[in-house]
Amino acid sequence: MVDNKLDDVKIVKSSGDIFADLGVELDAKERLKIDIARRISAAIEQRKLTQKEVASILKTDQAKVSNITRGKLKEFTVDRLVNYLIELGIDIDVRLSETHDNRRGKLTVSAPRVVAFG
Repeated sequence: MVDNKLDDVKIVKSSGDIFADLGVELDAKERLKIDIARRISAAIEQRKLTQKEVASILKTDQAKVSNITRGKLKEFTVDRLVNYLIELGIDIDVRLSETHDNRRGKLTVSAPRVVAFG
């Protein structure tokens, strides 16, 4: 939907899902990995940690932390990323429920907004 037009530049209102807006289809596992990586990155920023400090907490190397913060998630499993959240002191709540019309289930991640205090 075009909201405004300025000199041949179209301003399009986002759906709130950058991947859908760009026509990129992600499966549930890819979406979950992205959401977890965002939360890891937010925790790093909020706590003002260096990648080296995070690597020490996660018992991994700085290059892997860099890959997470840059969204390069191919080498990471959901399980591994979940364990990283736990190591960073982030609680995870999982809720399972049936769909209302027996259609395929969906994945929804609800995370509180991270507020950085400076």
